[in-house]
Amino acid sequence: MGSDLSIISQSPSKSSGAIDGTYKSRELEGVVDLFFYRRVGFRLAQFFARLNFTPTAVSLIGGVFGIVAGHLYFYRALIVNLIGMLFHVVANIFDNADGQLARLTNQQSRTGRILDPVVDHVIWLSIYVHLALRLQIGGFSGAIWILALAAGLSHGLQAGAADYCRSAYLYFGKSGSEFDSTPKLKREYDGHSWRTAAWPKFLLRLYLNAMHEQELLLPGVRRLQKKMESAFGGAVSSTFQSRYADLALPTFKWWSLLMTNSRMLALFVLFLVRQPVWYFWLELTAGNVLLVYLIIRQERISRSLIRFLTTQKDSA
Repeated sequence: MGSDLSIISQSPSKSSGAIDGTYKSRELEGVVDLFFYRRVGFRLAQFFARLNFTPTAVSLIGGVFGIVAGHLYFYRALIVNLIGMLFHVVANIFDNADGQLARLTNQQSRTGRILDPVVDHVIWLSIYVHLALRLQIGGFSGAIWILALAAGLSHGLQAGAADYCRSAYLYFGKSGSEFDSTPKLKREYDGHSWRTAAWPKFLLRLYLNAMHEQELLLPGVRRLQKKMESAFGGAVSSTFQSRYADLALPTFKWWSLLMTNSRMLALFVLFLVRQPVWYFWLELTAGNVLLVYLIIRQERISRSLIRFLTTQKDSA
């Protein structure tokens, strides 16, 4: 903990550099994240580092705030909804702080990588269920549950694809993190026993399912990964990193629209106009149209880079 405490006691100018060290990648951060969530999350991470909290504990605390936010969205009173939005913001701060704490204290782990989206899904499940209950009690038919289910599934696909492309960028464009695949996860999963390692095996099952879904949505990314492994043993050259970043980075202004901040803004506006049902329709229409567009664009990027790797290998 000595190194962690030295970070905590730094001057403001050095602290700014320390914050940068807790980002996955600065260029992937939105304006709200850079100037609010990451700064507050960093201070919270420093606080929890002093208390020897684990990133998992921080994730779970944030999950409690998010679940309560979902419940407060059930009520028709605007003031209660706004209090729920405040709880949602706090949950998002904790969601930032857990990863920053992990990087600040060198506690990054596969468990944290799996639990983070699981907690996020539980929060949004609370939101969808409470919104559907609110609308049904408010006069909508039971069909509102079908709409909520369809919107929730769409949400899951959109969020999973956005997260997968972020991970791909960190691997191909930055070479700064490990990039998982279903064959690798399947080997790890098969290597655990339900009798002696039930919890790790359960988490790997969740992660394996999510990874399989992501690879089905964006098969070109997996093909690019396989091409990189077969041609260069998985090593990412600086030339390839630059090429990938040039092609992929412009898409993240669009991927960000499928992430939490944009969804929270949409909910806030719809609560103000007292039309929360429109949120479900936004997920089903605009969200899915944008997802299809970004999948097509990412597939084109992957094909272009596979051709680039083939040319590099042939000229080597």
